[in-house]
Amino acid sequence: MTRSLSLRFVSGRDIAELALTRSDILKAVEDACRAQGQGQVVLEPRVHLVPPNRGRGHFNVLRGHLSPQNVSGIKVVGDFVENYRLGLPSELALVTLYDPDTGAPICIVDGTMITSARTGAMTALGAKHLARPDSKVLGHVGARGTAWWNVTMLDDLFDFDEIRVTSRRPESREEFARALSQHLDKPVRAVSTPEEALVGADIMVEATRLTEPMVLLRTEWVAPGTLVIPYGTVSAVELSLTDVMDKIVVDDWGQAASGRFGALRRHVDEGILTRDRLHAELGEIIAGRARGRERPEERILFWHRGLATSDIAVANLILRRAEAAGVGTMLTYQ
Repeated sequence: MTRSLSLRFVSGRDIAELALTRSDILKAVEDACRAQGQGQVVLEPRVHLVPPNRGRGHFNVLRGHLSPQNVSGIKVVGDFVENYRLGLPSELALVTLYDPDTGAPICIVDGTMITSARTGAMTALGAKHLARPDSKVLGHVGARGTAWWNVTMLDDLFDFDEIRVTSRRPESREEFARALSQHLDKPVRAVSTPEEALVGADIMVEATRLTEPMVLLRTEWVAPGTLVIPYGTVSAVELSLTDVMDKIVVDDWGQAASGRFGALRRHVDEGILTRDRLHAELGEIIAGRARGRERPEERILFWHRGLATSDIAVANLILRRAEAAGVGTMLTYQ
């Protein structure tokens, strides 16, 4: 007789009820990165599904396994830039978790918040290990969902004296700055151009929603000691950017080296950025197998593509909290 199986569905509203903190999420992602650096994960390169929808968007499919938690998972996330016109997030996602010993599904989690939060956590972790500890000025280009988590998690670590933000739409950047100012209880300045946001910043973050390549972050703006974190889907940097860097770090070379998208896609495709040119993966630094920043004057670039293991880590955290709190909807699988 086949054993009956059930699984828990945790919705976005359920996740909000659990009230995870930014430090909860940061720790989960840092633990996953450390496990990667210790060789305790399975991380498959992401794949893409591009439907014939006249360029409206595509789907990313991310797959991985975390040995410390003994859980496997898959995330499917849409990337639809114009969703704001419909009142929807540009990145809607579902994460499914599985028992790696039986293949049984154990949970379905709304992955929309997870996608934004774990991206912000990766940005913050990169800065924790690669930025100057005395960094006081943040320049941020982009106001999409991940941007909130970038700025708030970075400010948790650095308590910036100055935060400048910009985006393509004036109403978007103004509202973004207003909400951040209120939440952080400090001035956050919306500026009109990437140059105003980035020049003189200790940490530069490029998180835009371009549909075609366009230079928004110029190499000449990167002063000694700067950390640059570009991770837009489409390139917004010059090919010369990597030439001035003392160190280049990625979250995972397998993800960086494959696929159709990414901020440094052209650098990889044209052989400008290779495995030999890479300083390390971030997990190797967190695990103590490689050094992060060693000198104040180093220019460092951190490119993160987004890892299935970080999605799984946060989804698994949500599942365990939901189980303890009795939150979510139980579904009969068979």
